[in-house]
Amino acid sequence: MSVSHTLIYNWFSNFSTQGFNLKKWFYLVCLCTGCLSYGQQSNDLKLWYDEPSGDTWENALPIGNGRLGAMVYGNVGTEIFQLNEHAVWSGSPNRNDNPNALEALPKVRELIFNGEYKAAEQLANDKIITKKSHGQMFQPVGNLELSFPNHMDYEEYYRELDISNATSKTSYKIDGITYTREAFVSLTDRLLIVRLTADQPGKISFTANLTTPHTDSKIEINGENQISLWGKTSDHEGVEGKVEFNALMRLKTENGTITQTDTSLKVENANDAILMISIASNFNSYQDLNGDENKRAKTYLDAGFDKAYELLKSNHIKKYQELFNRVVLDFGSTEASKLPTDERLANFRNTTDPSFVALYFQYGRYLLISSSQPGGQPANLQGIWNHRMKPAWDSKYTININAEMNYWPAERTNLSELHEPFLKMVQELSITGKETAKTMYGARGWMAHHNTDIWRITGPIDGAFWGIWNGGGAWTSQHLWEHYLYTGDTTFLKSVFPALKGAAEFYADFLVQHPNYPYLVVAPGNSPENAPEAHQGSSITAGSTMDNQLVFDVFNTYIQAAEVLEKESTFIDSLKVLRSKLPPMQIGKHNQLQEWLDDVDSPEDHHRHISHLYGLFPSNQISPYRTPKLFAAAKNTLLQRGDISTGWSMGWKVNWWAKMQDGNHAYKLIKDQLTPVGINRGGGGTYNNLFDAHPPFQIDGNFGCTSGISEMLLQSSDGAVHLLPAVPDALDTGYVGGLKARGGFEVIALEWKNKKLVVATIKSNLGGNLRLRVPNELELVGTGNFKQAEGSNPNHFFKIAQTMNPLISKEATLEELSLVPTFLYDIMTEKGKTYTFKIKN
Repeated sequence: MSVSHTLIYNWFSNFSTQGFNLKKWFYLVCLCTGCLSYGQQSNDLKLWYDEPSGDTWENALPIGNGRLGAMVYGNVGTEIFQLNEHAVWSGSPNRNDNPNALEALPKVRELIFNGEYKAAEQLANDKIITKKSHGQMFQPVGNLELSFPNHMDYEEYYRELDISNATSKTSYKIDGITYTREAFVSLTDRLLIVRLTADQPGKISFTANLTTPHTDSKIEINGENQISLWGKTSDHEGVEGKVEFNALMRLKTENGTITQTDTSLKVENANDAILMISIASNFNSYQDLNGDENKRAKTYLDAGFDKAYELLKSNHIKKYQELFNRVVLDFGSTEASKLPTDERLANFRNTTDPSFVALYFQYGRYLLISSSQPGGQPANLQGIWNHRMKPAWDSKYTININAEMNYWPAERTNLSELHEPFLKMVQELSITGKETAKTMYGARGWMAHHNTDIWRITGPIDGAFWGIWNGGGAWTSQHLWEHYLYTGDTTFLKSVFPALKGAAEFYADFLVQHPNYPYLVVAPGNSPENAPEAHQGSSITAGSTMDNQLVFDVFNTYIQAAEVLEKESTFIDSLKVLRSKLPPMQIGKHNQLQEWLDDVDSPEDHHRHISHLYGLFPSNQISPYRTPKLFAAAKNTLLQRGDISTGWSMGWKVNWWAKMQDGNHAYKLIKDQLTPVGINRGGGGTYNNLFDAHPPFQIDGNFGCTSGISEMLLQSSDGAVHLLPAVPDALDTGYVGGLKARGGFEVIALEWKNKKLVVATIKSNLGGNLRLRVPNELELVGTGNFKQAEGSNPNHFFKIAQTMNPLISKEATLEELSLVPTFLYDIMTEKGKTYTFKIKN
């Protein structure tokens, strides 16, 4: 223990330790404040298996650095590393607006207002939905394949993905010799690095090949011990494929011989071998393909090839752990944790395995680190991992929920800088979406429909049932504001202010007076991908609840951002008038939150999208304390929709039930999600490699559940930093460190026992009032004015726009919910200082 550690330990020793473990608390605070350089025990942070992947891609293990992705199969005789690069997409720069939309818009609205929904949908299909590309495809690069002669009869097989250091390992024994393969995608050197060893000299023999599914490609030996794979992506839906990429694999050995054919390298009798793979493309931006993929790939490979393997590995781990080790989570462990990961998954719904929840939480953070890095593309529908030339939904960006869900963990779980690729995409959409707003709807500002891709298309796709939704810009723009709320970065806020203003300008122009209601509404619009029977099976509508909630947030976000930056007031005043004319939320005859303007919800509707609960999460328009009737109605909607659904939908439901402060129901959804795919009848689950299953694989469910677990422990969207809002019985004791809250507050460490908060340490990175909501009485350790809270929170990061009072059906018999009592405290904090609170004696 260093002198500084001893001083901290002695300081903690000066106050009562009743109710919590001082040594563990000292360790945890040191860990989370950087005094200690290591994280949770590595054994708790491994996915491991006693069988190879075989031919099943969803058994392989993902590694990546935000630009390169690889799936490691761990097969013995023929090892496969399936390769991706973040910019390898079909097509090339293009737009997909439909210029006929503007002329047809009045007629579409007329049909909607007259209740002729099917006719409106048909007209929208003809005149509004794009007649060009419906979006391009994220495509694989190919495979690195390693063939090992006579590696058939093996024993003691083991493979793992260690998410504590972002490395994979495969080992097995043949004829008494142990063979080991290590692999990682370097965060520092932009390379996939593979090392092959044996515990006896001269035993490494294999043949290396690169393969690709691309037809326009060339594979050759183009240097000493080097294979080149060059390719060009596919044409798709009338858009020429112009992304050119180059993958280079170069190897070196200790002893042994290397021979080559036209397209492969053969190693014989080496002590070990190190293979390095670089991949680059000609992609510069969504409008520029003038890069030199060959030069880039060679530059990356040359820069790293002569470095020692251990240096490459240690540099990678150091950079990775600077991100990953920010958060520690411990729910305890049982004997169930000692089994292989696929067996733990199979058993989880019927056993007690709390550390599996912590592993899954951290796996989501691992996947975000591995698929989203500053300067790269955002994590798409499959992160950065895809083996199909024509993946499901093109593996692009579905922005009516899925892409946003990918980034819910970014701020909450202390990975704020990994939000950057998504935030940059939003700013790029605010540029491309201006033309769509003007050409298709005659509006100022910018907008996007329900999908986009690497070319930042903003036109409507797929058909009016799905594509008529125009809230893509509204929703994605809220991430710009969220980043500010967590970081307080006013320089960033200034840079994105035009995008926030443009999103508000679009709706200021697009809103239209409903002839049958006293409201301004979005028309056409929809409640994403759902349709009531009363609307002739058509989703197209006016004034859906989610559309109203989105416009409410867009207007409020601009108003608050303008106030922070002391911008003009004229537009603020006009937005306040428009906001007052939006439809309020409504509680229907089944005691539900209405999904549509008319009361046509069915209690038997179990649709995967529950978009009108956007107002509960990720928004904060529905609150147990400010809007108790809406809160109760939201619970009824959740109960009516049910639990089992697609994987990503269950991930969203974990967040909703956490917001409902029902930890047991949230945990039930975690168990449903962590069920092997195929068991949940009519729903999704999880693959053996813990990828989320829609099915098929969609990574948003992983990220959504990670966010939900965080929300069970810490919430900050409802005017206070709420600690332990939804702890389930199964996780009634534990500790966490490193979670972030709005206002720049970081929960350095938090321990609870029997659902009671024992002790918490919070750092104030921005200063200002800290309002705490907690399940039991606390007292401040040290000096400070720690008092019961009164009135509104004066900290502007916690300012909340007032939700309009709901309209309630005369047939409703709604009762407000009984809430678990909480205690509300205030303390004025100083920037950079840390505050500790413990259970009141």
